[in-house]
Amino acid sequence: MDTIFALSTAPGMAGIAVVRLSGSQSFAIAQKLCHLSSITPRHAHFVTLYDGEEAIDEAILLAFSSPASFTGEDVVEFQCHGSRAVLNKLLTLLSHQSGCRLAEPGEFTRRAVENGKMDLTAAEGVLDLIHSDTEAQRRQALRQMGGALAKLYDGWRDVLLHQLAYIEAFIDFPEEEIPESRLNEVRESIHNVITSLEKHLSDNHRGERVRDGFRIAIVGAPNVGKSSLLNCLAKRDVAIVSSQAGTTRDIVEVYLDIAGYPVILADTAGLRETGEEIEAEGIRRALQRAEDADLILVLGDASLYPTFDKVTQKIINQHSEKLIVWNKSDLVLEKKDGIFISASTGEGIEGLWKKLEEIVISQMGSSSEPALTQIRHRTALEACLSHLRQAMKQSEIDLKAEDLRLATRELGKITGRVEVSEILDVIFSSFCIGK
Repeated sequence: MDTIFALSTAPGMAGIAVVRLSGSQSFAIAQKLCHLSSITPRHAHFVTLYDGEEAIDEAILLAFSSPASFTGEDVVEFQCHGSRAVLNKLLTLLSHQSGCRLAEPGEFTRRAVENGKMDLTAAEGVLDLIHSDTEAQRRQALRQMGGALAKLYDGWRDVLLHQLAYIEAFIDFPEEEIPESRLNEVRESIHNVITSLEKHLSDNHRGERVRDGFRIAIVGAPNVGKSSLLNCLAKRDVAIVSSQAGTTRDIVEVYLDIAGYPVILADTAGLRETGEEIEAEGIRRALQRAEDADLILVLGDASLYPTFDKVTQKIINQHSEKLIVWNKSDLVLEKKDGIFISASTGEGIEGLWKKLEEIVISQMGSSSEPALTQIRHRTALEACLSHLRQAMKQSEIDLKAEDLRLATRELGKITGRVEVSEILDVIFSSFCIGK
């Protein structure tokens, strides 16, 4: 297998950059480039990097011998100066070494999975940790990288395999009658896993929301101040604000950190009946965004309090997850239902922010159970659950065994306990080159 190399830190000018190698030739290549007779694993070596006899940089060299490394192979890391000239020279030198090539996206982590250093859920946790922007995302990714999901799914799989082994033993020896107590134990074990699976799946997509973001759509009639509110919450000018109705034609998004959770806040086109083609398309998109949102923030004009136009009222009637907010609060005296703000002066924005924090925390708050974070996990778990329910209905022992076998295979797909090369291709293609 080729020895691979890549820049593992962000490209561009920096004080320090890390270039990583993994594979059987890593130590030999490092010795050649550094003019060393030997390398001591897990020791920091202060070295000079050479192109032949010409020095190109001074660096720190770290080496990890197989299998005690990230990938399970011999690994070398150069901590060199992060100039473009140094990095271009070093990467070019590595590309000219026999049996050494540039790594493909995610290939280091893929080799770690293939060499048994981590399972697929932990690898996905690595990627999520790299892309984490908020505290909630960091905590969730670190927990998954540490094996929380693998422990849960492998636990269910072990229970099912244990019961499957009993059933297959009786299939192999048909002259032996299966004790009723043993069948009851099988049914009880399957039932317990079904119950745990159902609970895990009915999590209101908490883990996926933490990973991808809690979606809030600001909706309302034209000129109620939706764009002004978006700018106010974002604390910068994101959307164009104009007194002309219909200015916002497309979705304008901003990413916020609310109480440590990722939130995608969207400004949408003003809701009204129109015959103008482009504005009508904007309104269609606004209605679709409201349909897909985890929460709709309905903004009304306080001068018309407590009434809404019929299009906005229809949205209110159709959605249970909504927050009513009235803008231009200085134009109303009686303030009863809803939250009253002034997007122009900032009045009431702090109270609105606190209310959003309460909603986001209640929807995405932490749980003692590890969170389901990937669509592929959910798909496999739903398939597993279907097979287990079918197994409970089977009266024929060989058919029950087959359903249990299919259920354990679905769990194995998640962690990589079965051959799933096509899944590996999809997962690691989204990694950066140096990871």
